This record gives sequence, structure tokens and C-alpha cells, in this order.
Amino acid sequence: MSLCGIDEAGRGPIAGDLVVAGCILNEGFVAEGLSDSKKLSEKKREALYEPIVNNSKYHIVIISPQKIDSDGISVCMQEALEEIKQKLQAQNYLFDGNTTFGVEGLETMVKADGKVAEVSAASILAKVTHDRNIIRDAKEYPEYGFEKHKGYGTKEHVAQIKEHGYCPIHRRSFKLKALEPTLFD
Repeated sequence: MSLCGIDEAGRGPIAGDLVVAGCILNEGFVAEGLSDSKKLSEKKREALYEPIVNNSKYHIVIISPQKIDSDGISVCMQEALEEIKQKLQAQNYLFDGNTTFGVEGLETMVKADGKVAEVSAASILAKVTHDRNIIRDAKEYPEYGFEKHKGYGTKEHVAQIKEHGYCPIHRRSFKLKALEPTLFD
């Protein structure tokens, strides 16, 4: 019975790509330390990335900040999940979380990325891809420190936006109270 595990990285940040990955592990493949990507060090995620790629069928969908702003995060998630189902033929599809975003034939499980190997593998593929992309973007926009906060709305990141304004990889549709004008502005 083939299972396609699916997870995403970059749904919460205010900058950078949203990355959704689907993964069907080859039968018999066992990777030491496979777990929820957020619980692994960057070094461990990077070490697991190639073995997963070499021992699976996988598909990675990368959604730009501009598409997120124009279509909304839910539509982008729905389209990415549909694309993965189209590209990877499996008997079952399991997505980490509690919503299918309206996609039929998709099961969900909260914290599946720490419980099911295929979802753990998808989590690692998505997180490594997301982080590699934002580190690449950090070189183009060094004043924002993307390599440190990975696009999340940290206090430091908000201060950098206040000082430099938005850059092309910021999601303008994501509103932060810290960036809203006040009565005193």
C-alpha cells in the first residue's frame, strides 16, 4: 500500500516562498533520525535531504509571495495539494494538520510529521527547500537578515521593514499590528 506524505513549510512567515512537498518513500528505505523537520537541526535536515530525494518519489511545489498575495494562502495550499495528488500516484495521501483545504481524497493528522515517516520526509523536503530559498534571497536583500529569521515576523524583522520598507519577497497581504499606523503616526 503506497502512502504519500505531505507537509508544508513557510505558511506563517511574512516573507519568502510557501513550499509544499509530497513524498512516497521507496519500500524498505529507513533513514536514521527521520522526524518533524522543526525538531531537527539545520545540519540534520540537510543530511537527510539527499537520502530522501534518492530513495523516494517526491514532488515539491513552490509558491511565490506574489501568488500568495494575489490568490490567498488557502487557495495556494489547495492548488499545491491538488498538484501533488496529480503528480504522485498513491493509494493514500496524508497531510500534516487538521484541514484538507477542500481537497478530496486527502486524510489529515495533527503532528503527522513526527509520527509518519512519509510525512516526516515531506516535512524535511519542504523545510530544506524553503530555507535554501530564503537564504538565497538574503543575499539579494541583506538588510533584512532573512538568513536569521527565515522570513518570520520577529521583532528584528519588523524593525527592518520599518527602516527599509517592504522588498519584493515580502507578503503584503499578511498584516502585522506592529506595522499598522497608529493614531500618533
